[in-house]
Order: sequence, then structure tokens, then C-alpha cells
Amino acid sequence: MASVTHSALSRIAVQIRINALQMVAIQGFGYLGQALSSAEIFAVLFGRSIRSGKDRLVLSPGHYAIALYAAAAEVGLLDRKLLRSYGLDGSKLEAIGTERTPVVDLICGSLGQGLSAAIGFAVASHYADDDRVTYAFLSDGEMEEGQTWEAAMFAAHHHDRMGRLVVVIDANNSQVDGSVASVTTIEPLGEKWRAFGWQVADVDGHDIEALCEAFSARSVDMKPLVVIARTDILGKMKCMPPTVDGHFIKLDDSLQRRMSEELEAVLANATL
Repeated sequence: MASVTHSALSRIAVQIRINALQMVAIQGFGYLGQALSSAEIFAVLFGRSIRSGKDRLVLSPGHYAIALYAAAAEVGLLDRKLLRSYGLDGSKLEAIGTERTPVVDLICGSLGQGLSAAIGFAVASHYADDDRVTYAFLSDGEMEEGQTWEAAMFAAHHHDRMGRLVVVIDANNSQVDGSVASVTTIEPLGEKWRAFGWQVADVDGHDIEALCEAFSARSVDMKPLVVIARTDILGKMKCMPPTVDGHFIKLDDSLQRRMSEELEAVLANATL
């Protein structure tokens, strides 16, 4: 894992976006923005951080399954052919994850539950005396859920059992009703997690090097770690018109073509 270069991870991130674009194009609409914003996060998780077959991953927002599939296909954990069935009736790759979702250890339906589940895994590893790391992926919209903060408080209180718990938050300021800031203010997010007793890394979520450093940082007293990854819901893509709803994108042929051309150009430059 550690031998994967930053440039290789950057290429994986671009390919995640390309995979997701092709998946959403099947029906012409879907949770494309979630993959655009979290591509670098998943590239680092699957390309460098998570030890396949050993560490655990909890995906709290089930609609982020598209990014999970796109990343898993890039690192050989999922048959790429399955991506063609994304969101179709009877497909293993459902648009919103369920108990049948492959690759991940647990994926949630209702928002706000993932951290609680991840804590359970971390406690199990503590009593089993193994070195498995539990990674929990959360969205910033879930910071409006009370259960998330109850779980954060519990984990900090029992920090002696949580040394191998890592949370990453895709802080893209987007939710179904609009921007997170316009619905319920959650900032200052880093200060709140610190106040709850967590080690905090607040970074640019599109910066591969910053993400790698954040995930590898561990406090001396082994507090649970939260990585707040600041991202753009549209992945900073230049071709996106200002009217696009990043939470659930409607993809016509013109937009698909422009996105594909932009991403293929970025991939070509990243490969040079």
C-alpha cells in the first residue's frame, strides 16, 4: 500500500470520476456529485490506506456507494463489468447501498448511523487484540444528526479502545435541501471535534498528499482520528454549468460529452 505514489493515486481519482460518469450515464441521472467530490478520498483509502482483507470500512451515507464501486473497480476489488449494471433492477450495484453491497463491511441507509457501527468494530478489534483499523466515511450533512455526536462523545470517552478508529468526512457543503450551511450551521467543524476529544486533521480533500499525511497521522495518546476533507461537490470540474444540482445530477448527452472530454484530458496529463 505505502509504495503507491501520489501521482498514481491522482490517476486513480480521475478514473473514479470517469467510472462514475459512465455509471450515471446508464440512466441519465444519479449521485454523480458524491463521486466527484470524494474521488481523492476514495483513491487514498483504497489505493494506500485500507489493507484489503484486514481493515474494515463503514460507509455511512448509502448514496455514496457509487464512489465505492468506482474505486473498488480501479484497484481490482470489483469486476469492472459490473459497473455497467449500476442502478438497474436486480443489480448487485444498487444506487443506494444495502446489506447486499459488496466490498464494504457495512453501509447504512438512514444517515447518521455509520460512526456508531464503526465504534462497534473498533471495540471488537480492541478485545480481539488485533491490529485492524476501522475506517468510517461520513458526509458533512450527517453532522446535523444527533447520533453522530453521541457516538463521537462515546468514542472519545473510551479512547483507550479507539486507537485504530479513523473517520473521514466529505465536507462538500452539499445536501438534498441545498448547502449544509443554509440548512443548519455545523462550523467550526474542526473545533467541535477537538472539543469532543478527537485528534483532528482539517485538509483540502482534493489534495492527495495532504490526505495521505492526514490518514497516517496518529496522536501519542492514540485518540480516535477524524479527517475533515474539504471538497467541492462538483469536483472542481470546469465544464459544469452553475445551474447543476450537485447532490443529484441530471446528465444529458452534451454535459456527459463535456465532462468526459475534460476528465480524459486530465487523465492524459496525469499519465505523462
